[in-house]
Amino acid sequence: MGNSYAGQLKSARFEEALHNSIEASLRSSGGDPQPIFTQLYLEPEAYPGNMEADVKSKADMPLQGEEGHDPLNGHASNDPEELEDDDDSDSSSPPLPYLQTPAPDGSCTLDGFCQAGKDLRLVTIAAEPIEVPAGFELVGAKSPSIPEHILVCAVDRRFLPDENGKNALLGFSGNCVGCGEKGFRYFTEFSNHINLKLSTQPKKQKHLKYYLVKNSQGALCKGPLICWKDSKTRQFSSSALTSKPSSSSSLSSKENGGASGHSSSPFSLSDSPPTRMAQASSVFFGSQDLGRDCSFLKPLASTPSHKTLPIVPTALRVNGPTNGLGVDVHTSLLSPSQVSLVPQAQGYRTPDLGDSPVSSPMNSGPPKKRHRSWHPSALVPVPPTAVPVPAIRPIVNSPGSVLAVSSPQSLAAGVIQPQPVTAGETVIVPENLLNSSGVRPVILIGHGTLPYFYGSVGNIVVSPLLVSCYKSSQLTESNLETLGLHSNQMLSVEMMILLTLQYLARLASNQIPLREELEQIVLKAMLGCPGNPAISPSQLPWLARLEASVSGGSVQVVVTHNSLGEGISESLHSLSEGPQHQQHLPTYVVIICASKINGNEFCVLVLGKYQARALAEGMLTTNEFLKEISYELITGKVTVLASHFKTTSLGDNLDKQLVRYQRRRKGQVIQPYQGDVTENTNSQEPASMSPPPDSELLNRIFQIYPAQLTVARSLLSQVCSIADSGTQNLDLGRFCKVDFLVLVPPSHILVHQTAQRIRQSGVLVDLGNEDTSTAHQKSEKYVVRLDADVHTKMEAFMKKVKQNPYTLFVLIHDNSHVDLTSALSGSVCHGELQGLADRVVNCQEVLDAMNLLVLQVSCFPYTLQTHQSRISIHNEIHWPSNNHLREQPHNELVYFGLRDYSCSLQWGVASPILRCDDAFEKMVHTLLERHPHLHSMVIRSYLLIQQYTEAMMALTSSPSLRDHITPETLAMVEDLINAPSREGSQGRGHMLLVRVPSLQLAMLARERLEDVRDKLGLQLCFAVMLGSPASELSLSRNFINILRAWRGCENEEWVPHTYEDLEGLPCIIILTGKDPLGETFPRSLKYTDLRLIDSSYLTRTALEQEVGLACTYVSVDVVQESKTSTAPRESDGEKTTPTLNDGEELERPQSNGSAATRTSGSLVENGVSSSDLADSFQKPSTSTSQPECLVTSDVATLTEGFKQECDSLGSQLSSNPLKAPNAPRSNYSSSSSSSPSPSSSSTQRPSQSTQFGRVSKSSRVSPRTVILSRAAYNLLSGESGSQLSSFSLLPHADVSWSSPLRPLITQNLQGADQSLYYRQWTVARQHHADYEAPPVLHPRRLLLSGPPQVGKTGAYLQFLRILFRMLIRLLEVDVYDDDDEEDEEEETTDVTTPANTQWPDIEDIRKLPFDLNPRDPKFRKASPVYSDKMPKLFKVEFKKEGDNQTQGKRVTKSIRLSRFAAHNAFHHCEQCHLYSEAVPTTQLSECSLHAFSFCSSMLGEEVQLQFFIPKAKEQHFVFNHQGSHLESLRLPLVSTKAHDLLKSPIFTPTTGRQEHGLLNLFHAMEGATHLHILVVKQFEMPHYRKYWPNHILLVLPAMFNSAGVGAARFMIKELSYHNLELERNRQEEQGVKRQDVWPFIVMMDDSCVLWNTYQPTDGSEKSNGSSAIINVSLKAVLQHLESTPKIPLYAMCGVRKWSSSLAHKTPRNPFSRCHLHDFVLLNVDLTQNVQYDLNRYDCEEVDFNLRVNSSGLLLCRFNNFFLMKKHIPVGGNKDFVVKPKLVEIENKAPISPPQYVCAPDSEQTLLDAPAQFLLENFLQSCSHRLFPKAVQNRNNPVLSIDSYLSLSPEISVCYINSRPHSTNLNHQGLVFSGLLLYLCDSFVVSGLLKNFRFLKGATLCVICQDRSSLRQTIVRLELEDEWQFRLRDEFQTANCSEDRPLYFLTGRHV
Repeated sequence: MGNSYAGQLKSARFEEALHNSIEASLRSSGGDPQPIFTQLYLEPEAYPGNMEADVKSKADMPLQGEEGHDPLNGHASNDPEELEDDDDSDSSSPPLPYLQTPAPDGSCTLDGFCQAGKDLRLVTIAAEPIEVPAGFELVGAKSPSIPEHILVCAVDRRFLPDENGKNALLGFSGNCVGCGEKGFRYFTEFSNHINLKLSTQPKKQKHLKYYLVKNSQGALCKGPLICWKDSKTRQFSSSALTSKPSSSSSLSSKENGGASGHSSSPFSLSDSPPTRMAQASSVFFGSQDLGRDCSFLKPLASTPSHKTLPIVPTALRVNGPTNGLGVDVHTSLLSPSQVSLVPQAQGYRTPDLGDSPVSSPMNSGPPKKRHRSWHPSALVPVPPTAVPVPAIRPIVNSPGSVLAVSSPQSLAAGVIQPQPVTAGETVIVPENLLNSSGVRPVILIGHGTLPYFYGSVGNIVVSPLLVSCYKSSQLTESNLETLGLHSNQMLSVEMMILLTLQYLARLASNQIPLREELEQIVLKAMLGCPGNPAISPSQLPWLARLEASVSGGSVQVVVTHNSLGEGISESLHSLSEGPQHQQHLPTYVVIICASKINGNEFCVLVLGKYQARALAEGMLTTNEFLKEISYELITGKVTVLASHFKTTSLGDNLDKQLVRYQRRRKGQVIQPYQGDVTENTNSQEPASMSPPPDSELLNRIFQIYPAQLTVARSLLSQVCSIADSGTQNLDLGRFCKVDFLVLVPPSHILVHQTAQRIRQSGVLVDLGNEDTSTAHQKSEKYVVRLDADVHTKMEAFMKKVKQNPYTLFVLIHDNSHVDLTSALSGSVCHGELQGLADRVVNCQEVLDAMNLLVLQVSCFPYTLQTHQSRISIHNEIHWPSNNHLREQPHNELVYFGLRDYSCSLQWGVASPILRCDDAFEKMVHTLLERHPHLHSMVIRSYLLIQQYTEAMMALTSSPSLRDHITPETLAMVEDLINAPSREGSQGRGHMLLVRVPSLQLAMLARERLEDVRDKLGLQLCFAVMLGSPASELSLSRNFINILRAWRGCENEEWVPHTYEDLEGLPCIIILTGKDPLGETFPRSLKYTDLRLIDSSYLTRTALEQEVGLACTYVSVDVVQESKTSTAPRESDGEKTTPTLNDGEELERPQSNGSAATRTSGSLVENGVSSSDLADSFQKPSTSTSQPECLVTSDVATLTEGFKQECDSLGSQLSSNPLKAPNAPRSNYSSSSSSSPSPSSSSTQRPSQSTQFGRVSKSSRVSPRTVILSRAAYNLLSGESGSQLSSFSLLPHADVSWSSPLRPLITQNLQGADQSLYYRQWTVARQHHADYEAPPVLHPRRLLLSGPPQVGKTGAYLQFLRILFRMLIRLLEVDVYDDDDEEDEEEETTDVTTPANTQWPDIEDIRKLPFDLNPRDPKFRKASPVYSDKMPKLFKVEFKKEGDNQTQGKRVTKSIRLSRFAAHNAFHHCEQCHLYSEAVPTTQLSECSLHAFSFCSSMLGEEVQLQFFIPKAKEQHFVFNHQGSHLESLRLPLVSTKAHDLLKSPIFTPTTGRQEHGLLNLFHAMEGATHLHILVVKQFEMPHYRKYWPNHILLVLPAMFNSAGVGAARFMIKELSYHNLELERNRQEEQGVKRQDVWPFIVMMDDSCVLWNTYQPTDGSEKSNGSSAIINVSLKAVLQHLESTPKIPLYAMCGVRKWSSSLAHKTPRNPFSRCHLHDFVLLNVDLTQNVQYDLNRYDCEEVDFNLRVNSSGLLLCRFNNFFLMKKHIPVGGNKDFVVKPKLVEIENKAPISPPQYVCAPDSEQTLLDAPAQFLLENFLQSCSHRLFPKAVQNRNNPVLSIDSYLSLSPEISVCYINSRPHSTNLNHQGLVFSGLLLYLCDSFVVSGLLKNFRFLKGATLCVICQDRSSLRQTIVRLELEDEWQFRLRDEFQTANCSEDRPLYFLTGRHV
């Protein structure tokens, strides 16, 4: 293959040349050694033109195996030409950058012609005369683009080899025979000229093929081959030029560039065999401290097994910085997308070692040749035969170093360069070392200079596994600080040696050294001994031997004094001398070189067979070892092993025995589900037997469990915080729909599984994306596999994203850890495309889409949590850890995860659930020693197949085999065959999962086991299936029939699509593929066989994802019973507790429910479609289940909690009791579940991960049994074992540790802490998708991590559902929906107006009586106002004192916002942003501040108000001529009519609601111009200005800062009246009549959200008298009110409050005279003398309405319009907290209303609250004490004069106005139970009071501003005549005197 060296280097010639070279370099004064090494081409292989390009070939020969099969073609290539051309077949490698220089303009580029356009093809110029200069020869070149032609060239003979293939000078000199151009000095230049068009670097050896000779006719023709290689060697090239996958030899390393599935070797970009060869570069590398700056190359894991392979002398030299040339390694060149490196200029510049973990030294070729001699500064040319050992995958590395050692020199100085070779520093690797000793030694780099290796270098492996442990000197200051170290605590080399010895000596015989373990030892040593004890050179050997002595001979120390090479050489020779010397071979030889010049150096030679093999195999990436295995299978290397297994353990021929047994059976098969395997039956019979259907399968429903709900909410809350961050990254307010796509790894089964979850969850219907009928068929289109088709599907998805800006899309990347190769370095690896995820998830379109969230989901998120992570740590959501095992009911399921498996080892039970099969391991060891050339997984697989085969035979035909099978295997197979026939099992059995990562081995296993099963007659007892991601499940018809029968499935075409569909089927699943991809297994999975997972799986992800296959939900009591010997341990984040209190369930507001949605099977938030109906069952004792998609316990419950949870206002969840606990369950079976259709594979079980949390008593779910290899078992047994636990390993093969030492990661480090740890201490490798991630984190990307099979799919589907609910909630609003009391009490009056009248007739309205009682539900807690028509009985059940806070909250209902809604500050849209948001150019300063003063008669003083008026709103005001003084607010005329005109200014008093108040009226006004003034308190003015910069603000005087809403209403009305007078005066001057100026204002609350009206009737009113209600704008309502005929005669107009009951009945009367509030059109002219009570906090509107009515004015309510009021839980004075005035008083108890008053001058705690507030609250809560006779006594109300105060709903109040001529209730015959005089004025006189009669014992309460006016009032009204007062009956509100308390006196009527 290619130019492999096939020559043999004769040792004598080599030594001679070597000595000459040394002598020449010593003599040479000019420092310019001559190229003597050219003599060393002892076999016909000229020194290659460009070494880098030849890198591939050099190592092929010595390192390859023997068989020459092309793994793809299956035959050996023996044709020399074909072999020569092989290197060109790397079609997938991009051309090298330096070959892409374009041809000069105008030149010819045709194949076969030179650039001058002359023909060079032999066929056309054979007969033409060609001038050949002296010393030149004509040769034929072959171009890959025209293989059928030979191109003629003239080449200087000195640069061609002689007949022995030797003595060709370096370089090239040639002429073009076409155009005659001469003097081409570089073959590269020449090949460009003759248009060779190559994709690899041109090499003369490769393209100059033949000498050209003249035939007898004188024409040129093809002559002999140019002898670049010895032709003898070429003839047996079938063995020499093996095409072997590069797995074992690639440059990559798990640590330094190999990822799982990606070889970091820049050469290996495709699977084409020629390029996937053993790669090694002909390079010297160096560092004086041996591994300090060099990367190490790894010798091949598989080497020649036959002597026919020539041994090429190769030398590997590792040396340190000298003043030589550096290697130029650009980062870009290291990108695997380029094939090799270009040394610039004369060769080497310093490599940036951070960027070139392993590859730089490998690729840096030798110095580029010059034609005549080396560049003067070069030290020595590279010997052409120096082949370094190919790249090793060191298991460790830090970014700043490749193999650095504790040396103070800075890294930057490290160069890799040629060095003179001295005889003592070369090591000849003995021939046939592997064959003779059975071990391929591994050299662990330590500290110091390694020698060159030459000879059979394929027989050794150099590993940098431990080298980083010795690099503590490279720790940065910050890292040292983190570790708690000082720079003086660095360890000396001597200490390092002793620590290494100590570590190796204590390793068990079945353990291998781990980097992480030694690092911790080094770290502890550094922390433990600050002053490093000095060890003298003489002490070191003695101490070292002492340390080694405790190992019992497994560790030996060799001390040398010249170089490490001496010790290595000696050890290798003793090893090769044969078996007699190997009786007591040490496992490790520590070679110490105590050199006086270089100080102490050391390295470790690993000779233990198991350890050396494990270390070598552990250096391969998963892809590489899978290639290695397929190579061994394809080339037939396994035949020896296969023939060994052709016989049984008893020595019989296996196949013959099986055939013999088969004949004996005569076609009978063993009958399934019957007692004994000995019973046979006819093979036709059982096929028709079908078991009974399983009832349990039919009654399972899909559920969302509490943990999933919690996670879904956490995701939602994180999305909200992204939206709230103020960074404009996500605007949730604009979306009204949610859509999604799930990306899964390329597994068919996973696609079906995810689609099934989507179907069962009903999420498609809930999101409104599909209707019930289509959801089943379409669920698969929401799941996309990351395979070759992903791009078209993603393009369609992204098109949808762009076309639907108001839909929020969520791209869910499930199992996102599986392929994180970057798109640049992605390739086809082991049959799988790589880098697809990066192309899809990280493409610019996805990153930029503002309506797309990316959610990455992973059970092993470590590879996404590196230093370069794209996900903000705040956007990570971790699965919650709930450890309430003991509190759980016994039938609950709890998650049983990885940590629980580790902890289970301490349970002390007889058969642990995590086991190591030691008998199997012993057999493996024996076989490994016999077959050192084969990969251990091949050996393990063959043994495993034999074990299962013989176990089946032992249980049927050959009981004598029992003793030869491991007990574990026998037990599993016995259970598999016999479980279905056990009592009560109904034919159901167990699943046995065998993990075989290699597809070829898995296919072999399935074929073999199926064959044996059939021959033994067990074909009906259990199925054998291949579980491959690339294929669908295939199952024989009889087993499908059984599964259908269990399901009661009628559909003939049904087949299982997921593993969960196999529930209960006895079967062996052989699971193949590089990684498990997250498929869920059924509960019936009982055994997981992981015996093939060994030391190749030495990263945390690789190991844990294998054991993750067994994780599941198990019954609590199973776990508790098992823990006999230990207390329950914390299970750290993996347990979830499925308990949820009732209140946390979710409500689905009806406003969004279409009929389709409600019947879709997705009931409430947690009810989910029951297409899951038919398919799950629980097995007694062994089955397992997991909630992977969970719903809360009672499917039909509706509670309040969810609405509020999703409300952007975020009030806390309320836990309402269940409202519908017994809702019938029938309403959620979807159509598909009742009639299974061919597509509805979801009519099966919900899924093992979706099974319900409570398990019936019969079916306890136990953890699965896991059987491991010894290596995996040691790591998983964690702290109970002697080694580190798996969580301390490197987290993933795609990342590397960022520092040689770091703090120990503990088991308790989880979630965010673990993420922080990995972000600090790991970095992405070069081929990782995050390697070049932008520094800015992607704001819309989230990561959900949770343990395997815990229920993440269910959580993210639930998240989609509640995200949609929340977006709808943002488009919905909770409005008050109280039943309206008034219809049942509506008076039947004589006056009835026609029901369809639009406007009231003033005469009719005057005839209507005024309804005194405020019927609005917001006044339910207020006192009823007495009237003649009052009901005689109280309907309310009253609470006791102090309970008023806890009385039932008002009912609200969720309503979808219409386009006419009023909005709060969170609303943003294109139309109204100018209305509500500040334009950047208009700063706040653009508002002008204007003072406006007027004299208030009520206050008796001048009042100064401030207006903030934005420039754009100044047109609404009148200013004086200078423009600075505000004169008035413009008012229109009554007569003005205009289509868009709104006459009344709108005033909105608001407090505490700058964000939440509905102050954006743009949409409510349909965008029409209107005047809206916000009335705010002075201290809140800055907040309102910030949120509403374009609104006019009216700022109240500071004295009202603590006042209630009464003050604001009072000031609005006073200001408006004063303004009306000003406008009348102003317009009168312009000739307008005074009464023509518009006298109305609108006073509107800040919670008015929507307005509705009855649809105009067209006679089609519904039969039940109800009519439809439609939304209408505020503008329409106002215009309707304003156009009322004779409008100036009305004092107030208003509308009705909405309630859902109104939709069912049209009002009897279109107009009423009654109380108006919340939204009032107020005539300030008519009401000039009626004022709002400016002191009031509550009921100020009722008080005002009563006074307006008693003044004889008209109030009219339009009953055809409704106002909806939003429930706003914040602001509006609701949240006023009464607290003590003096903060020192530490009284945590809340203050209750009885404490709001006290006796004057008492010692009681004084409160910090306004007096009026305290009084109103006291009266509301405690009036039953003041007026005991009035409680629940409607016939004897309390008389209240001139004011209305609420005295609690139990006490009726009779309102009487004291003004003369006022309209009052007729009180004749009425006897009052009490008298309330509140701040009465001079109109109240004693004569008035004498008109009223009181009950005996009636009580009086007189309230005044101070004590003196209280006494004066009592005297003035002569109250003492009829009322008795006591001194102790005087009270005050509990304020201090500066807060001006109110005083009141109580008395009794006598």
